[in-house]
Amino acid sequence: MNPVLRTQGLSKSYGSRPALTDVTLTVPAGRVVGLVGPNGAGKSTLLNLAAGMITPTAGTIEVLGSRPAADAAQLARIGFVAQDTPVYAGLTVADHLQLGRRLNPGWDDALAEGRVAQVGLDPAQKAGRLSGGQRAQLALTIAAAKRPELLIFDEPVASLDPLARRAFLQSLMEFVAELEVGVILSSHLLSDLERVCDHLIVLTAARVQLAGDVDDLLAAHYRLVAARGDLDLLPPGVEVIQAEHTDRQSTLIVHDTLGALPGISVEAERIGLEDMVLAYLTRAALGAVGGFTPQTLEAHR
Repeated sequence: MNPVLRTQGLSKSYGSRPALTDVTLTVPAGRVVGLVGPNGAGKSTLLNLAAGMITPTAGTIEVLGSRPAADAAQLARIGFVAQDTPVYAGLTVADHLQLGRRLNPGWDDALAEGRVAQVGLDPAQKAGRLSGGQRAQLALTIAAAKRPELLIFDEPVASLDPLARRAFLQSLMEFVAELEVGVILSSHLLSDLERVCDHLIVLTAARVQLAGDVDDLLAAHYRLVAARGDLDLLPPGVEVIQAEHTDRQSTLIVHDTLGALPGISVEAERIGLEDMVLAYLTRAALGAVGGFTPQTLEAHR
């Protein structure tokens, strides 16, 4: 089975400003992918490239084994919802379903109409009069009723209140189970990603900092706590992502790439997704994208 997403040296620039730089990724099929990073990191650019809305400056990208937007058949395999879950304010809910039916050869009328009834949307109501949560549900319904193989969402819940976010994510996971569809979802809300995603991509400053299945990543990241100076020399394969020091104690978040940590005699504890992601974002914000080494720790004390 082809990967959902495969890139090699993918770059995109707008004039002299790089939006993505040398991105190489392979996302296996059957994943719900969380894409996280600060504003300006390149998340929307990557998703727009995957949807075929824009083209690369350099490198290659394949979605479901083909070039994005290569032809009508490839377009039909992707459901894309851009930022702010855009819908047509002057069209009714029923008009949106009719438009979807005319534009998509694989349109599933029963799914669309059933979902509209389930979430309580009035078919006669214009989209401009719907709440933010209702517009998000309408956009999700239209994307899913295409019967795509991949759903792509760019910050779909950023403007929603907690109840509307929960309802949207619940609907999304129901579609994943029913349609057996892959998902790529960008969000700033780490708690939401932790609830629904099993694969993670962290982007900062136009580059990928971390990528992989969530369980594998969490199994390889630890918090180390020891007396100051005891962590200056770490085993090969242990990369320091974040370091904090007091006069007496050092606390490190590390990535154990070779399984070396069980052999050291310091306190090591697993960390959650939020702590792991924030460590990478903090590292990038400090300008240490290449990571720390034991030899450079002294500069950060």
